Amino acid sequence: MKNALNVIRKNTMLIILVLVVLFFTAMTGGNMLQPSNFDALIAQNAYVYVLAAGMLMCMLTGGNIDLSCGSFVCFIGSVGGTMMVINGMNVGLSMALMLLIGVAYGCVLGYVIAYLNIPPWIATLAGYLALRGWGVAIMKGLTISPMPDSFVQMFNGHLPKSFCLIIGAVICVLFVLITIKGRTDKLKKGYEAESLVAMIVKCVLVCAVTMLFAFKFQSHNGIPFSLIWVAVIVLIYHFITSKTTIGRYFYTIGGNKEATRLSGIDTNKIMFTAYLNMAILTVIAGWVTMARLTSANPTAGVNYELDAISACVVGGVSAYGGSGTVFGMVVGATLIGVINLGMSLMGIDANWQKVIKGIVLLAAVVFEILNNKDKTKD
Repeated sequence: MKNALNVIRKNTMLIILVLVVLFFTAMTGGNMLQPSNFDALIAQNAYVYVLAAGMLMCMLTGGNIDLSCGSFVCFIGSVGGTMMVINGMNVGLSMALMLLIGVAYGCVLGYVIAYLNIPPWIATLAGYLALRGWGVAIMKGLTISPMPDSFVQMFNGHLPKSFCLIIGAVICVLFVLITIKGRTDKLKKGYEAESLVAMIVKCVLVCAVTMLFAFKFQSHNGIPFSLIWVAVIVLIYHFITSKTTIGRYFYTIGGNKEATRLSGIDTNKIMFTAYLNMAILTVIAGWVTMARLTSANPTAGVNYELDAISACVVGGVSAYGGSGTVFGMVVGATLIGVINLGMSLMGIDANWQKVIKGIVLLAAVVFEILNNKDKTKD
């Protein structure tokens, strides 16, 4: 009984995600599971996964956040649109310059936060205000379009349908093998590892969802390139947070920054890296947004920072820092995306959608607090 409760506790959000999908499927008469909606789920939420990966790293350092990423998406879009559309610059060169701008902004933001000790929410709030205004000023309040076809295809194109099921099966096999190896290595070293039942439940759920997506993509236009971008980023950050020394430093700083500093770790460097990393990922999110809209838009990026924070918190990333996983973030982002899509299909007013998302976010934080209390008692 206790093992069953532990399995449920560790996979709560994943179980809730499945239940939410089943609920909206019933409420929409099966429309939720139409192949086109799977494609829409990825296309409309790709930026959330990208930004949430960066927000996760910031939050791990002590619950810090970046309020400027949405405005930076608008700014980088205005710069990219001006270069590619108005000035007719080469797409590759334009993207390289946009990335350099992201690195420059990340260095400035990271330096101000890490070495000048400006609170992150103040530093990024300044960026939130300034970058939005600067971006709109560059566009003169007008939309810049259309983006070059080669740029749009890079993010909005699709792999051939024939690859869908093969890729889905390969992903499932790799996930199972990596999960088993990870658990085995932990047990050999004497570390605490998830129970066999928990591992089986997680593998079954992940593989079922993966093959469902593969089948639906095969029934539509194929695997979207935006999903490949998201998958690559998620895998990279999963590796960084779980397999590298610097990834562990992010967790230790969030657990106790002063103790981490006294142990000889350069905490300023880690904080600097977190916000430099966030800026680079924001540029990628900007590319994804520009390609989806096929334009640079003055309203692009509105509330993107809130979506990224929500994905992390709902996915179990601690609002106080020191705990959270990339897998949890992915589940949180997917859950929010499914809720958005399901409510839209049901015709729920946009204002009520915001109310429901607010309740979900608050419930996730309350659950985290209660769950931590239960762990302490145990």
